[in-house]
Amino acid sequence: MMRLIIFGPPGAGKGTQASRIAEHYGIPAISTGDIFRANIKNETPLGLQVKSILAAGGYVSDDITNAIVAVRLAEADCVPGFLLDGYPRTSDQVVALDTVLAEHDGELDAVLELTVDEDEVVGRLLRRAEIEGRADDTEEVIRERMAIYHAQTAPLAALYADRGLLVQVDGLGEVDEVSDRIFAALDVKQH
Repeated sequence: MMRLIIFGPPGAGKGTQASRIAEHYGIPAISTGDIFRANIKNETPLGLQVKSILAAGGYVSDDITNAIVAVRLAEADCVPGFLLDGYPRTSDQVVALDTVLAEHDGELDAVLELTVDEDEVVGRLLRRAEIEGRADDTEEVIRERMAIYHAQTAPLAALYADRGLLVQVDGLGEVDEVSDRIFAALDVKQH
């Protein structure tokens, strides 16, 4: 059983590694962003609510996000564990997740943070923007996204470090190398 959270700045390869971790441990990778997009696409009541919030330039509230995650974690495929990507993002969401886990007599096994050299990642994202024609991904925009990530995530990483759950892994290098480092670090936490 593996109950995990993954953190990492934009461009750290979180999405790639999340799918590999999920496959390796036989657990679902749960991205709140993917859940929101699926609900919007399927025009569920939740999707319509989220769509109107985003259309107005707002943020989806903790209450809505917490409810979505609680429902998702209650699904049968989460019994052997899960990997959360994009959640929690605030200390209130940490408290809500603790409550949901306690209701199911569970707790987190580890919180994985992919660490990267910021300048190297900015270069990587600028190259990707050029290749994919993302004109809005300028260095200024990318560095602002990094700053927001660090401001939001640093307090959560510290909180999980205090609980002895934080596992930091160097996210730079070949995809397979990074995966091997992650599995080695998580296997130690599992025993």
